[in-house]
Amino acid sequence: MVVFLVVTHGRGSMDLYSLRLSHHLNVPTFHTDVYQRISEQFGKSAFGTSMFKNTFLVIDFLGKLNGIPGIPHLPNHHLGRFGYLLKKPFIITVHDIIRYLDIKNKDSTPLIHKPTLNDRFWLSLDFKGSTKAAKIIVPSNHTKMDLIKHLNVPEEKIKVIYHGVDEVFKPTYGRRPCLEPYILYVGSEHPRKNIETVLKAFYLLKKDPRFKHLKFVKVGRIGGREENFREKTLRLIESLKLEKDVIFVEWIPSPKELASFYTQAELFVFPSIYEGFGWPPLEAMACGCPVISSDVTAMPEILGSAAVYVSPYDVEGWYQAMVEVLTDDGLKKGLSVKGMERAKLFDWKKTAEETLKVYREVDEAFGEGKEENSKDKVKAFSSTLTGELIKKQKK
Repeated sequence: MVVFLVVTHGRGSMDLYSLRLSHHLNVPTFHTDVYQRISEQFGKSAFGTSMFKNTFLVIDFLGKLNGIPGIPHLPNHHLGRFGYLLKKPFIITVHDIIRYLDIKNKDSTPLIHKPTLNDRFWLSLDFKGSTKAAKIIVPSNHTKMDLIKHLNVPEEKIKVIYHGVDEVFKPTYGRRPCLEPYILYVGSEHPRKNIETVLKAFYLLKKDPRFKHLKFVKVGRIGGREENFREKTLRLIESLKLEKDVIFVEWIPSPKELASFYTQAELFVFPSIYEGFGWPPLEAMACGCPVISSDVTAMPEILGSAAVYVSPYDVEGWYQAMVEVLTDDGLKKGLSVKGMERAKLFDWKKTAEETLKVYREVDEAFGEGKEENSKDKVKAFSSTLTGELIKKQKK
């Protein structure tokens, strides 16, 4: 096997994908924080230092990739800029095309943020590079169809491999965010996450005396640095007079603690407008928490019949769905049971097995003539890089 996995270190879901996958794949790995450094440049002007920093990143990391024997698996589409210039075949995982749609749809409300000139250049390079890959792994049929429709990628080049759900996500009773009963939301405050709709629906809930003690708990980072997303959220909360009923919990580093939050919630809401996969509702299901989700993009494909679905912009629909789940014990228990069964279908071992099949396919097509000891070389190089990265992070 001459394919090696690039593992990116950071707090984002795409970083977690590469790290979780690496735990189940017996292949050489190359550890880096390059995606974290890339993401710090989103929203920056092309006339500042960002263009220089991005250019330096590309030259530096490209040299490292070209210097390692073997075929790299780039774990997210924002590493496509390296693939575009790489002098050898590569595999890439494209999680979604959200940033591409923000570039293409100039006049519509952005899913994340209206791209700057700097963003447009580098993000375009990411997606051009992604289409050059020998094989593209995607986490859903929805993302597959997006690649075919928007980027004209041949269907035979794309392999759908669902992500897994960590075993730590199971019914767990530990710390909880508040003493009162609560509705849980996990995610950023990007426009595509659509937290506005569920906050408005929660406002309607609070008018009902039955729910006077109910809280809304928002877990997760605010979003990128492109815009003050939290300020917009706080303005909405203030206008709805929900300041005492909404609790913010920033990024939780312990999956076990997050599992406890899921387990003890009355229900989990996921109103997202666009998802390429969507871990949080599956994690909630694995913990026995009933889920209400938007009915668009990848969500029906991933969650199946184990969730209640509502149109993402239907405030009244979200309100009614929440009332129904909160007051119907039979429905609540049924969703809990079906959700735990659904979550079992998403297993990291299966993800790793399917990924290895792609590695072998690409290896057979492009791996002939490689040195017999290439695997040992990559392992040695990977070990050195991992040590340097850990030392850097401790500093």
